[in-house]
Amino acid sequence: MKTLVTGASGFIGSAVVRKLLARNRQVRCFVEPGAALDNLAGLEVEIVRGDINDREAVARALKGCDTLFHLAAIYAIWLRDPAQMYRVNVEGSKTVLWAAFKANLDKVVYTSSIAAVGHHPDGTPANEQDQFSDEDWHVGNSYVRSKWLSESDALRFASEGLPLVVVNPSFPFGERDRAPTPTGGFIVAALRGQVPGCIDAGFSVIDVDDVAEGHVLALEQGRVGERYILTNHNLTYRDFYKTVAKVAEQKVPLRKIPAWLAPSMGWAVERLYVDVLHKPPIATYSAARYAARTHFFDNEKARRELGLPTTPVEVTIEKSVRWFRENGYA
Repeated sequence: MKTLVTGASGFIGSAVVRKLLARNRQVRCFVEPGAALDNLAGLEVEIVRGDINDREAVARALKGCDTLFHLAAIYAIWLRDPAQMYRVNVEGSKTVLWAAFKANLDKVVYTSSIAAVGHHPDGTPANEQDQFSDEDWHVGNSYVRSKWLSESDALRFASEGLPLVVVNPSFPFGERDRAPTPTGGFIVAALRGQVPGCIDAGFSVIDVDDVAEGHVLALEQGRVGERYILTNHNLTYRDFYKTVAKVAEQKVPLRKIPAWLAPSMGWAVERLYVDVLHKPPIATYSAARYAARTHFFDNEKARRELGLPTTPVEVTIEKSVRWFRENGYA
């Protein structure tokens, strides 16, 4: 039997594929039409192209498979057409999970996000029991909202009998972030000298290989209907960029940007890029407003039940910096 991985050519998806191959599993990669396959080069996998909103294509891809990792999603801080985010992240996930339900699979791992977990206003780490709130909806952008909606659908499928486990990755860093993702953009911006300072807040970090291992461990040991936060390090932005500066051996501005000022700065950058430069913005009002809240998370459940590994943050950032430099991003 085979394992189907949607979004297999992406940053996290390709890392999951490698972990599965290391366990001698046969892997079928479901990749959107036109997507680059650089992250899968040299791997002994089966490639199937298709749209996750194409019910027949997804059903065909699942034939002969006993397990599914559903990672396909748009991860972006801005789209010219925000509705696309919901078509892929919400409607596409329902299409895939309905096909999985009908295929009578042994196990499904659905990739959500810490964006779908509730937030503690006092900055203390949240865990799997913290529920997404009205305030989280108001502060979040289209990506945040779409991941909460999609996870809600996934858990509903689990309650109806689909053997599904949810994983909630935090901000991943590491090799093969080709887009780069908004997460990788933190480091690329620092290497290019585009970081004006550090927001007086914090976020949660994990190595992409630890995230991938967490996915496979969720398949092997995760309890159906449960969600597992995959994270390892809670850092202030200042400590994060201090580490980037040390690893990259270059200066990164560490001046403090008050949290209340960040949304206004995001708005100014968004208007500059969209209205004047006619390019996708490197920051937006909604993304800056989200980043201005401290998002720390507790990984105790994933460590206890799955055995989630922990890579030192310096090692993770070194891998990321080296890969971006070697591939011409900075």
